[in-house]
Amino acid sequence: MKKFVSVLFLGCCLMVISFGAVQNPFSLQYINELKQDTTMVMKQQDPLYEEIELNKEQFEEDAIDARVDPVWKALPGYNGLKVDVDASYDKMKKLGTFNEDRLVFKETAPSVHLEDLPPTPIYKGNEKKPMVSFLVNVAWGNEYIPEMLKVMKDYGVKSTFFLDGSWVKNNPKMATMILEQGHEIGNHAYSHPDMKSLTTERVNEELQKTNDVILATLDVTPKWFAPPSGSYSQRVVDQARAHGMMTILWSVDTVDWKKPHPDEMVNRVLNKVHPGAMVLMHPTEPTAAGLKEMIEGIQAKGLELGTVSELMSETRIHNGVTLDD
Repeated sequence: MKKFVSVLFLGCCLMVISFGAVQNPFSLQYINELKQDTTMVMKQQDPLYEEIELNKEQFEEDAIDARVDPVWKALPGYNGLKVDVDASYDKMKKLGTFNEDRLVFKETAPSVHLEDLPPTPIYKGNEKKPMVSFLVNVAWGNEYIPEMLKVMKDYGVKSTFFLDGSWVKNNPKMATMILEQGHEIGNHAYSHPDMKSLTTERVNEELQKTNDVILATLDVTPKWFAPPSGSYSQRVVDQARAHGMMTILWSVDTVDWKKPHPDEMVNRVLNKVHPGAMVLMHPTEPTAAGLKEMIEGIQAKGLELGTVSELMSETRIHNGVTLDD
């Protein structure tokens, strides 16, 4: 009986304390909540706060869903922008006037993501993203790789190198050098076959053997697959997805395997490059000679250079926009 009374008493005490913490007008929690409510009311009554609320929509952008385009096939989504009114007000209140340069934004995610789409090849990134990616398909051309890597390092450019599995097996040190310089590694099949002509069993063999040798050599599992010579079928795309990879093609071609004059190649690329472009190249003499001018020309157009993963990401390129941390 004494034990029961003690437990009952303790329970009553806890209830009183809990009730007092919520209801007591002099509790610290209540005072803090009251301060927050008062501050918010004062903000909302400030004409500057109201002006930000009234003008925010003209600076906001809706998120873009990933979609399958009839021409360009799978296209990734792109985050939208929403004005953070409270953070923007805090940045402007010292000035006392509305200033669009002090607006603070939050990114808003699309409803449909690239991963939600059925297995479909990807030729380019979202058309609203001011970024370009170099796709370097490697099955030969070792003599030009060091020079290309040096130029990319000098300009702080990271690319995606799609490596032939047999090439990795025969050139582990060079494959490691590519990875150690911060470039992304993709799958380029094992023996450079015409993928669309292969049986399902052979397609799987080409994909798996390449992933196995890349994992064993570089401790990396590719998530992007570039079919040799751009040869693919829906079966190839489906099997690549079954191996955890999406199929990558291109929207701009250097045609460097034809050994054009570097200036001619650079001009062709710069005339065709666009936001979201994926530029196909190989380790060839023209590409090694023209890479510097290509990078400078793309950057002069206000486009950043990044890996395929960065290009496919829904994250926005900020371009001076302040994001709320």
